[in-house]
Amino acid sequence: MTKQYLKPVALALAVSLALAACGKHDAADNAPAPASTAPAAAGTTAAADLGKSIFDVSELGDSALACQDFNGFVNAKWVKANPIPADQTVWGAFSVLHEKSLADQHQLVDDAEKNADSAKAGSIEQKIGWLYHSSMDMDARNKAGFEPIKADLAGIDALKSNKELSTWLNQSFAKGDGAVFNFGSGADFKDAKIQIAYTEQSGLGLPTPDYYTDAKNKEVRDAYVKYLAKLFEMTGSSAADAGKQAALAMKFETDLAQHSIPRVEMRKPENQYHFATVAEANKVTPHFDWNAFFKAQGVTIDKGFSLSQPKFFAEFDKLLASAPMDEWKAYLKARTISNSAAALSEPFVDAQFDFYGKTLRGQPQQQPQWKRSLGSVNGAMGMALGELYVAKYFTPEAKARAEELVTNVRDALKTRIENLDWMSAETKTKALDKWSKFLPKIGYPKTWRNWDGLTITKDSYYANMQAASKFNYEYDIAKIGKPTDRQDWGMTPQTVNAYYNPTDNTINFPAAILQPPFFDAKADDAINYGGIGAVIGHEASHGFDDQGSQFDGDGNNLNWWSDADKKQFEARTGKLVDQFNGYAPLADHPELHVNGKLTLGENIADLGGLNIAYDALQTALKKNPTEAASKIEGYTQDQRFFLNWARVWRGDIREKAQMVYLNADPHSPMKFRAMGAPSNMPTFASAFQCKSGDAMVAPADKQVKIW
Repeated sequence: MTKQYLKPVALALAVSLALAACGKHDAADNAPAPASTAPAAAGTTAAADLGKSIFDVSELGDSALACQDFNGFVNAKWVKANPIPADQTVWGAFSVLHEKSLADQHQLVDDAEKNADSAKAGSIEQKIGWLYHSSMDMDARNKAGFEPIKADLAGIDALKSNKELSTWLNQSFAKGDGAVFNFGSGADFKDAKIQIAYTEQSGLGLPTPDYYTDAKNKEVRDAYVKYLAKLFEMTGSSAADAGKQAALAMKFETDLAQHSIPRVEMRKPENQYHFATVAEANKVTPHFDWNAFFKAQGVTIDKGFSLSQPKFFAEFDKLLASAPMDEWKAYLKARTISNSAAALSEPFVDAQFDFYGKTLRGQPQQQPQWKRSLGSVNGAMGMALGELYVAKYFTPEAKARAEELVTNVRDALKTRIENLDWMSAETKTKALDKWSKFLPKIGYPKTWRNWDGLTITKDSYYANMQAASKFNYEYDIAKIGKPTDRQDWGMTPQTVNAYYNPTDNTINFPAAILQPPFFDAKADDAINYGGIGAVIGHEASHGFDDQGSQFDGDGNNLNWWSDADKKQFEARTGKLVDQFNGYAPLADHPELHVNGKLTLGENIADLGGLNIAYDALQTALKKNPTEAASKIEGYTQDQRFFLNWARVWRGDIREKAQMVYLNADPHSPMKFRAMGAPSNMPTFASAFQCKSGDAMVAPADKQVKIW
């Protein structure tokens, strides 16, 4: 189950699903993430070298390009020399670093598997080893076929009434296999010190609601129905009956989609939170009793919970009362089979990849089995694997240096807030109060999770994944009614990513991102500030982006702005929306543009983060005038700062994958992230002697200055 309320905002889209790091969600939040989308390892994919030196200047293009196409200047040679591997949808600097993390993790799970039988009973080493082994045992999985889900499908077929349907839904959630909507814990938007229950719209197999209605997505819809029909046939239905069930399931999902809030509108906190008492919720859904639901989950609701999208839940209730039972059964069976496919036999795995990998994202080749199995371990016991990862691969020295950089960049943000010429003193005081309450978390949690109570066996992969799903679900909902733990982590240490969480006001930097090209202990200051420094600034700036700015330093959703300052902020961010609306990433589809509103938060964070990191670099260089005045391989410190920023975003993406992300991803395409923020910075123009009229110099009336 994926909690959908206000997601922690990360540096980029999870590399395991497409791009580089800022989020732990799929490009299709509600679609099952096919196991095939985890990046390949060096052994199966042509892993690229990040550079012969700390920054390999031989990779740069013609210097005349710097002021016209900075991404092309820095990255075109590398991209041309490193085509996207057949088992990837995206390939770039994030991918390469992720490859290193995966190789390290592979060693850990291999060792765990070899030693699992003799490991301490119940230890995380034994559980990880057996989980990995059971996933890798395709002979056993193929022999089982779809036997693991036969009882679930039979239970759905046996449903005869709406009352039985409600009971089935309640019991399904209690097993960690919720359907139609999402349920989990989260900080109360109005009292962030307390965790409450959240329910939110979900239930779709395609990336976003508009995939079900927009004419341009008809081919994808048709392919999706064929995929569902194939799943029904593979579980025993005749071809004719399978087609009918697939059509019914699609009809049901289309109804849900038409009553789901679109992706851009879901950026608004008021569309993510709607507090209601249980009695009030029952009035919205008179055919679905929330008292019975919470009792089945073993959850006690005090004052109430967030029924986050009442319109969606009203339609859910309408479907409970009026949709034919055959339609419900077709939908529930389709979701059950599709959501389970990656844990079943090879034909199911292949069918899921054919649609979600090949058709939807244009990925030619499936990932090797060990990569998919490693993905399963991360999904089920990621933080346990992180405990092993940190012990072997993350040094105290790296943590200490990262903490120093965080302090320096945070100080630069404070100075910027203090010196803003467009914000009143009253609002500045509140912004600085929020700044003072930032909690940086570096590398890994202070306290590791306890995995007692999770039973993993050596010989049943599906059962292991079901056990882990239930265990993690119960771990999550056990937080309801308890104080918010700001030390809790939403990413594993082995994740190449970083994130900001507005409801606890924390900035988080997992261990795996604290490596080149982001951070290198041997590198000059410019490289580190242009890499991890900008990442730190990016996450801190999320506290003041279009979403984060609506939360205070304690994580509460309230307005701390004066009306005049809010208008100034919106005018400035509006320019950034216009800038990114103008970008069209696909040469063969010039009509497809970046959605400036969908990507606004990330674009604000890039612009703010890069400016903040630049200021922090200047402060560091004042302490080292010799380094400040010198050139390295012909480039100044200012130039190397921007060069490394662009290098972080080097990469390429398949056309179909890019189409998905333009609809669903809150991150702009990589090449525009390399260029978008620098084009608004006079310091960039000065560093490369760019002139007014150059493509990399935004006109004065369009230049965006926020933080």
